[in-house]
Amino acid sequence: MSFNREMDACSILNERRNVSSPSEAIDWDSLEQMPLGGKTIPEWLSELDAIAKEVEAELVSRDIGCHLVEVLEAVNLVLFESRGLTRSPVLVDSKHSYLHSVLSSRCGSAILLSIIYIEVCRRLGLTIVGSRVGEDFLIWPQTGYPEELFKVTSGHSLFAIVNGRCVEDPRSMASDLTGTSLLGLEIATNRDIIGIALANLIRLHWKRASRSNHGLMLTSPLRHVNDAGEKPNMMDKSNVPLLRPQDLSGIRPLFRLMNDWLAIMASERLLILQPHNWALRRDHGMMLYYNREYGKAVQELSICMAFAPEEEAEILEPFVEKLHLMRLESSWKSLGHTGRLTVP
Repeated sequence: MSFNREMDACSILNERRNVSSPSEAIDWDSLEQMPLGGKTIPEWLSELDAIAKEVEAELVSRDIGCHLVEVLEAVNLVLFESRGLTRSPVLVDSKHSYLHSVLSSRCGSAILLSIIYIEVCRRLGLTIVGSRVGEDFLIWPQTGYPEELFKVTSGHSLFAIVNGRCVEDPRSMASDLTGTSLLGLEIATNRDIIGIALANLIRLHWKRASRSNHGLMLTSPLRHVNDAGEKPNMMDKSNVPLLRPQDLSGIRPLFRLMNDWLAIMASERLLILQPHNWALRRDHGMMLYYNREYGKAVQELSICMAFAPEEEAEILEPFVEKLHLMRLESSWKSLGHTGRLTVP
């Protein structure tokens, strides 16, 4: 909501020179009132109701009953032929990760298309469950006879009808699934599905923010800090994994754009779902560090150390100690002092 307020304010400022402050942007009283792509959230959700009604009309027009296979074929027909929804092969655009954008652009990530499929079927009285298998998120109708999902009729199994090409791709882990192995999969809860969507957004926005530093990841090994005139110690670089300020020069200007803010926002929300996930909190702390929010980074990484395995905590400890010093130096300079802060 805050991001959209700022976008509204920028648009007003560009169109009306006499507007002097972003505070004149519309302040929506609730999330439901805020327009997204020309519609409110309830109006976008009603699109799912409309899709379900189209499926019902398709079943009536063909004088088809409520057999499971026929209902799913009708859902596929409406979603992927009538509505023209397609799966983005590579997640490169954030609009493919938001429901309203997917419904308007008709192209979405695998997880968003699965969410739409689940919600449409729920409106038809059909329960669809899902689980993450390798890089794919697979869905299937809830049934006490999972082996029925893998019986091939008309060239495809029911499992393939729901999940598409990945099931028949020998390179995918989904191609090895059977009725027995399906029972061993952990069914994703709503919280799990939201977590997958947020994790995708974090990766996407971080990739954009670090574009000028190709290959730099949040989990990249931390490098030792060397003085300007000191040569890196190539023999001992794994023993003192501390800071990598040389990587900040290219990232800092990009972090002033919205990608850093959106990545951190998505990370904050994922932490609400997974507060004890030490790896996630470490990554969140590293994003704050790259954004030079040293105080917040120290806080998050210190919490992370309480949950992390002992060997990970040992790596983080000297890094956090250095961050404490950087935080002090930053505070020192903000008070108008010049020169480096020396610690006896």
